Formats: sequence, C-alpha cells, structure tokens
Amino acid sequence: MSTDLGRERLSLTRTTKAAPAAGNAGRRVARRRLGPGRPIPYGRALGPLLLLAVWSAGSATGLIDARNLSAPWTVVTTAGDLIADGRLQSNVWTSTERALSGLAYGTAAGLVLALIAGLSRLGEGVIDGPVQIKRGIPSLALIPLLILWFGIGESMKVITIALGAFVPVYIHTHNGLRTIDSRYVELAETLGLSRPRFLLHIVLPGALPGFLLGMRFAVTAAWLALAVVEQVNATSGIGYMMGLARTYGQTDIIIVGLVVYGLLGLLSDGLVRLVERKVLSWRRTLAG
Repeated sequence: MSTDLGRERLSLTRTTKAAPAAGNAGRRVARRRLGPGRPIPYGRALGPLLLLAVWSAGSATGLIDARNLSAPWTVVTTAGDLIADGRLQSNVWTSTERALSGLAYGTAAGLVLALIAGLSRLGEGVIDGPVQIKRGIPSLALIPLLILWFGIGESMKVITIALGAFVPVYIHTHNGLRTIDSRYVELAETLGLSRPRFLLHIVLPGALPGFLLGMRFAVTAAWLALAVVEQVNATSGIGYMMGLARTYGQTDIIIVGLVVYGLLGLLSDGLVRLVERKVLSWRRTLAG
C-alpha cells in the first residue's frame, strides 16, 4: 500500500515539474510563430520557378498558343541568337545608360530638395507643394509636353526617367527627416554641435533609411519610364528592339525584352537592398 502511494507521489512530482517546462516550450513556439519564420534558402526563386513551370506546361500541352506567347525554349533559343549577333548586348547597354543617367539626375534633385524642405520651414513651404502636385501627375503623362519642349531625342528620354525617379527619393527622404526624434536635436543643441556636424551626425543617419527606401522605388520607376520612352522614336535600346519585334509579330523577341527588363530591375533593386543591409546593419527587424 505504501509502495503504491510512493509511486503515485513520484509520478505527481514528475508531472508537476514537467508542466512548467512544457508551458515554457509552448510559449517559445508561440513566440516564434508570431514572426515570418526562418528564411527559406532561395525562397525568392519559388514564385518565378512556379510561373515558369506553368508556362512550360501550357506551351507543351498546346493550351498556350505559340502565336500569342512563345514557348520558354523558343525564347531561350532566340536570346542565344540575339547574343550571338551582338544585338542584345548593344541594346541592353544603351538602355542601361539611359536609365542610370535619369536615375542619377532624379536622385540628386530629390535628395537636395528633400534636405532643403526637411531642414527649413521656408524651404518646405516653397518646395513641398509643387512636389506633391507633381506626385499626383504621372511622369508618363508629361511625355507629350516634354516632346514639345525637348524634342524626341535623348534629352526628353533622360528627363522623363529623372522625373519618375525624383518623386520617391524626395518623398521618403523628406519623411525620414521629419520623423527624426526631436530628442536627438535637443541633445545636439545641448552639446553645442555646429550646423555641419549636426547634419553629418544627426540628420544624415536619421534620413538614411528613408532615402534607401526611396531609392528602391526610384529604381523601379526609372526602368518603368525607360520602357515607355524607348517606344518614342528610339533607334536603339531594349524598347526599340521590342517595338520592332511587335511590328513583325515576333513574340519571342518581345518576351526576351521583358525578361531583360525584369532581370535589370531585380538586379538594381538587389543592389540597393544589399547596400541597405550593410549600411543599416544596426537595425533589428523581422527581416533578420
């Protein structure tokens, strides 16, 4: 009898000790589930691979008409032919030059105006209103006016790209400046920091996350504007190559151009994300 009682007490003691541990483990699991989870190796490739699989299956089974959308293997063959005769490299280089030129001008203008508007009430009053008006007007809607002003040459194309990249850089940098904690400003005043040192140690680090976010949007806007302006009297570039293919119904070349646009956009966005990860490594976020 005493032996049975002893066994029951021992079992109860073990259960009591194990219960908190199980509860803690459950809470740890629950805490982990609140976040997005661990990064999946090459997780960003899952969507494109799934799309490619559907495209290949549709082409192989005849559900996708080759006259409307060429098969993936046809596109790969066409891309190889374009690379072999040098047409693809030449057009990609021309388009990249246009995009980078417009992006550089737009980024510089957006950054300078954001600093002026963010650090001065007078500057904000003069600059912010017109920029917000421009924000509501698509840059591509200005193309007819820009053609009248600058013609149909390279200047019009670069300016259109610059206008597309300018707004997101300004908006996000200006927002980053306005959301700097006022306690840092008070601390700088208490320490007697000069204006240049205040800009270097307080303003620029505080505005950097917003600026880099704006750069990601600006890069996308630059490639979007490029795809449109290259349809306007261009004699070279990816858009010109695609426009010529449209005339002859060559969907494979059109798809090659779209893929190149997509790859260039992903590459440029990835570079900005890499810079962001390195420069802002001190932040702890869900992205890890």
